Amino acid sequence: MEFKVDENLPVEVADLLRQIGYDAITVLEQHLGGSSDADIASVCQQERRVLITLDTDFADIRAYPPAQFPGLIVLRLHRQDKPHILAVIDRLVSLLSSEPLKNLLWILEETRLRIRG
Repeated sequence: MEFKVDENLPVEVADLLRQIGYDAITVLEQHLGGSSDADIASVCQQERRVLITLDTDFADIRAYPPAQFPGLIVLRLHRQDKPHILAVIDRLVSLLSSEPLKNLLWILEETRLRIRG
């Protein structure tokens, strides 16, 4: 599984994913910082990468239909400090092996995961 980590997340998210064997690249590593949501979405589609983001615009299935993406993961967190985000990503990693993601939208909160098709 290949991931693109949005610029609104710490770069350590990509590092964590790489450490456990996933292919992960950040928006900033590709010099896409400041790009529009539509541009980021298009690159994810072309590269067949799952986007991980804090940007709730990607949770709008009318604008970003999950069936058109290899997967979308939107984090909806009350706290967005780096240690908390990394703890949530650590929980996310365990879900990757037990829940389908392809062509789905995951909305991950502190205490629950909502999946939309």
